[in-house]
Amino acid sequence: MTALETNGPLVIAVPSKGRLKEQVDAWLADSGLPLSVSGGARGYLASLKGLPGVQVRLLSAGDIAEALDAGEVHMGVTGEDLLRERGEELDSRVLLLRPLGFGRADLVVAAPKSWLDVDTMADVEEVAHEHLARTGRRMRVATKYLVQTRSFFARHGVVDYRITESGGATEGAPATGAAELVVDITTTGATLAANGLKVISDGTILKSQAHLAASLRAPWSRDQLAAAEQLLRAVEARAAALTSATLIWPTTNDEAEAALVEQLVAAGASRRPNGLLVGAAQVASAAAALTSAGLGPVTVARPEFVFEVTCSSFDGLAKRVSDVAVKSTP
Repeated sequence: MTALETNGPLVIAVPSKGRLKEQVDAWLADSGLPLSVSGGARGYLASLKGLPGVQVRLLSAGDIAEALDAGEVHMGVTGEDLLRERGEELDSRVLLLRPLGFGRADLVVAAPKSWLDVDTMADVEEVAHEHLARTGRRMRVATKYLVQTRSFFARHGVVDYRITESGGATEGAPATGAAELVVDITTTGATLAANGLKVISDGTILKSQAHLAASLRAPWSRDQLAAAEQLLRAVEARAAALTSATLIWPTTNDEAEAALVEQLVAAGASRRPNGLLVGAAQVASAAAALTSAGLGPVTVARPEFVFEVTCSSFDGLAKRVSDVAVKSTP
């Protein structure tokens, strides 16, 4: 992969295929930054319309996690499960900027349904110990997630096991005799159940979803940070709009109205030139409070974007990049 240059574009990696690609494309378009692929549908480079100074690379979800960890891209979208599998102290190398609400999947420990007395990780520890004593061999755990499995089992005191690295359909390992347990990703649990497996009650290792993340190992210039700020402000503004509504009413400019507005602001609303911005869940109660006070009619409008003065995700990125630069200075 081409090395990053501080005088080059901001490089962002997004999935190149599958359902996750479709979801990321839709998310970017909804944020006002539609993806334009170079070289047709099968191209591997793209740009974001309306955001100059950005190069988009289309990679597999696994390659995106690797590229973020290695500092080969500035930003990327991939699953948290793949990022966490990059090893310990990930947070010192990659900054998770915001969860995206799609690409959800749980990384879980699953055992055969026939193990009726095995429901918790404490039960797994006991069975593993008995298996070793009875057979002289450690219980086998089939998984593609070696790092997270070892860490999770260690936290639960499970030591009498060995990992069988899975290269195919992990959930089929117990049925074929390749392993006794599995650690795998599931969305509904249906595939595990179809293979005669059940999820251990306290065996959820990670509730994963797609994240927008930034590399702390990549070289960052002011121009690249400026492009990242534009992107993050657009993303945050769209996310805020999806959970907000504006209330507008004919103002009376009297003390009673001012006092009511103060109460609503104290409850979480924010002032706008012609009314209030409130959370979508508070629309009904805020409108009722206004109409009960004789203010109305109250009109509710859904904004397309809500751009705030501050941008928390960018502020966090700028601070972390600055901290890393200071530490690396001789």
